[in-house]
Amino acid sequence: MATTFDPFRDIDRLLGGALRNPASAAMPMDLYRKGEQFVAHVDMPGVDPGTIDVDVEDRTLTIRAERTQDLDEQVQWLTHERPSGTFARQVTLGYGVALDEIEAEYRDGVLTLTIPVAEEAKPRKISVSHTGKQEVLEGSAS
Repeated sequence: MATTFDPFRDIDRLLGGALRNPASAAMPMDLYRKGEQFVAHVDMPGVDPGTIDVDVEDRTLTIRAERTQDLDEQVQWLTHERPSGTFARQVTLGYGVALDEIEAEYRDGVLTLTIPVAEEAKPRKISVSHTGKQEVLEGSAS
């Protein structure tokens, strides 16, 4: 009986999968602030755009998507590293963002979320008024 040697599987088994973070491996994300908005880029290659769902509930942004594999039953896997199924990622949003103005765009396997800073959270200048010296009233005690 012949045994198959798969060096990638064996290396992964030796390392115990330490190089992978299962929570975010399927949907890695970059998040940054640019001016008056936050921008998130979420990698979602091979995802059917019709399955992408983005919602906000109680300051938690949830992203869900599905990646399916259409392979027949005669396939013999040599390496199977690309996950399939339904994936979800959650991000807790702070109080300084405009939840009702979030925009989402999916292009070239990347979901881009634009999250504007709320008006009340934007820094603003407060003018200081001043008056001249007050005159001492006649007849007042000195």
